[in-house]
Amino acid sequence: MNENTAWNLGEESEILRHREGEVMRGLLWELKKVIVGHEPETEEIVVCLLAGGHCLLEGLPGVAKTLTIKTLAQAVDVDFTRIQFTPDLVPSDIVGTRIYRASREEFDIELGPVFTNFVLADEINRAPAKVQSAMLEVMAERQVSIGGQTWAMPRPFLVMATQNPIETEGVYPLPEAQRDRFLVKILINYPQAGDELEIVRRMSTGTPVPKQVLDAERLTALQDAATQVYVDPLVMEYAVALVMSTRTPSELGFGDIAPYLAVGASPRASLGLIAAARAFALIHGRGYAVPEDVHHLAPAVLRHRLVLTYEALADGVTADDIIHKLLDRVHQPRPAKTRSSLWGRS
Repeated sequence: MNENTAWNLGEESEILRHREGEVMRGLLWELKKVIVGHEPETEEIVVCLLAGGHCLLEGLPGVAKTLTIKTLAQAVDVDFTRIQFTPDLVPSDIVGTRIYRASREEFDIELGPVFTNFVLADEINRAPAKVQSAMLEVMAERQVSIGGQTWAMPRPFLVMATQNPIETEGVYPLPEAQRDRFLVKILINYPQAGDELEIVRRMSTGTPVPKQVLDAERLTALQDAATQVYVDPLVMEYAVALVMSTRTPSELGFGDIAPYLAVGASPRASLGLIAAARAFALIHGRGYAVPEDVHHLAPAVLRHRLVLTYEALADGVTADDIIHKLLDRVHQPRPAKTRSSLWGRS
């Protein structure tokens, strides 16, 4: 398949992608019935869902993080469980354990609440390290081992976690290994004045209820369709170039950024950028991803994977500041033209 294949898809494939995109846009519309504002953030959540990843939402109290996830679960007819993470949780509380049955003199396996399609891990940073570690196998391998037996998670399976950035007591910051398991980290800010007025107006007449748009079987089929979206080799190179620029910025000529980065993004970031770009393209009715898809989704996919230095913290430099600088400097490819270096600076 040559480089121009992506830009000249057949009519039949285009119609199919358009229909699939209409379904996902219908899901977005149902979410907007309940969630006022936050359109880009809501779209990123749906991208994560379609890409089959896990989502971390961070925001101040009262900005509808939990409501957004509950609304998504209502619009998609799947099994849904909410787990309120607290400091006294132990791993068996979430993954399950063995229970001895005296009447039969044998052990039974009692599966935990993570065995569902959608898991809302509310305030995940309140859980101790052992509980957070127990989530690693669930999120990365989509399975749990109990009593020498392995239990696979149902499909579709999505962990949507929330955390409050202003809490300092009774919280356990997520380790880097766990943050890397999330496909995207989405920041939820306070609404604008007009949006907040609309929130008050809507809630004064009762909480809106979204209509069911998808079921588990249809969602799984759409996730499979997203994996078939064509990605041009140049788009892949652009995604890798962005990730590499977070690891060795000095070698690539970004010396002003290097002092702020202790550790760059892992290979999961490259895979995540492509998976998210495929899902984003499908939502917009395309059977191919373009460089702009990667550019648009890079902050959500990369921000939680960067480890900043103390100098960055002292200077007030955030991960998003660094990512936006890299996006300005790493050139987007143009597949219709001759290949050129992706490492040039603007």
